Amino acid sequence: MSKAIDFLKAHKMTADSINMKEVVNSFLIEMEKGLAGEESSLLMLPTYIEADGEVKANEPVVAVDAGGTNFRAAKVYFDDNLKLITENIQKGKMPGVEEELSKEAFFNTLATYLKDYKSVSDKIGFCFSYAAEIFPSKDGKLLEWSKEIKAPEVIGQMVGHELLAAMGTPEKQIVLMNDTVSTLLAGKAARAVKSYDTYIGYILGTGTNTAYIEANKKITKTDGLDMDGNQIINIESGAFAKMPRTDIDLAFDNTTKNPGRYAFEKMFAGGYFGGLCTTALKTAAKEGVFADPEIFENLEELSTEQVNKYVYGIDDAKSVLPGVFTDQSDKLLAAEIIDGLIDRAAKLVAANLAAVILKSGKAKTHEKPVLMTIEGTTFYKLHGFRSQFEKYLKNFLSGENQRFYEIVEVENSSLLGAAIAAIVN
Repeated sequence: MSKAIDFLKAHKMTADSINMKEVVNSFLIEMEKGLAGEESSLLMLPTYIEADGEVKANEPVVAVDAGGTNFRAAKVYFDDNLKLITENIQKGKMPGVEEELSKEAFFNTLATYLKDYKSVSDKIGFCFSYAAEIFPSKDGKLLEWSKEIKAPEVIGQMVGHELLAAMGTPEKQIVLMNDTVSTLLAGKAARAVKSYDTYIGYILGTGTNTAYIEANKKITKTDGLDMDGNQIINIESGAFAKMPRTDIDLAFDNTTKNPGRYAFEKMFAGGYFGGLCTTALKTAAKEGVFADPEIFENLEELSTEQVNKYVYGIDDAKSVLPGVFTDQSDKLLAAEIIDGLIDRAAKLVAANLAAVILKSGKAKTHEKPVLMTIEGTTFYKLHGFRSQFEKYLKNFLSGENQRFYEIVEVENSSLLGAAIAAIVN
């Protein structure tokens, strides 16, 4: 056994240290508590958006996607053949990423991005990838920022109302939703020719989150719902707090903007994984895993992209890490540590989605699986991640837990799902 594996085992950072059944059960308990309005790390936010709705042809809407680092907008409509048409996509930097902004500056920046779309439609579908309490009006109040956005005055504000005020168009209608909600809707539309038992939207990019369809009768914290209906629930799964965290997880968490918040997300999401790997490598060096104990002393926090490029090609001259090594064995040990953390990440994500599939109570036959629309570069690009994720998920969804699923990726899913929500709701 290598020194890298010994190190990971000693700190309980391997996939083997994760008891998937226990994590799944804890996730399910937190989901139930969140739906009942009890104290829970999972907010289980009702969206008031149904997955079923009538699509109308030739009714343009403005679709907006405020994501981890980028802001996008487009004109979207269904043509006579009910094919989704996207026109005039424009992109900008998400405000609050590079510097702290006031409430006024934040919404004025968004309004500036949208000035060319004022005459397109009175309906705006707004994919807003942060925790927001949605109201029956389909506007939402920001509960907290994730992904290191710096605009504290926006917390507690009604996002749609403030945006329309900044645009000078208070008469327009906004349907606000999370990116997982829009991803779910985009997947459903993309695979409309096939029948699925239920649908899940999952994001693993800069951050992570999950959405699924729940029966209204099980959302006991919310009064006045149609007990025969259902709606999409935004789980805010990145905030899950009942999984085992190690000393290295905690040490890294303490370097982030909001220690203790979104702890699950910080174990594998793209906005954090590079930092977690940096903390692990520095800890390993201090414990004598590498030939040179001072090898990482001056190493700045690595990005997820940097550690990913390293494990894809450890001798690539463009990579940050090889420049600090003087010993070939140290190069391999660093790659083993990073790959071990990727393996653990895959198992944690598998536990997340296994719990949501089981909570749906559906997808028990080959003929009617669950369709999981999954988006995010971390899921699709992280070295070896997807194959390990599918291995852990398939192993768990067997025997008494047997369920069936398909995975689909939809281009521009956040924009398209936002448009669909605006058209059908």
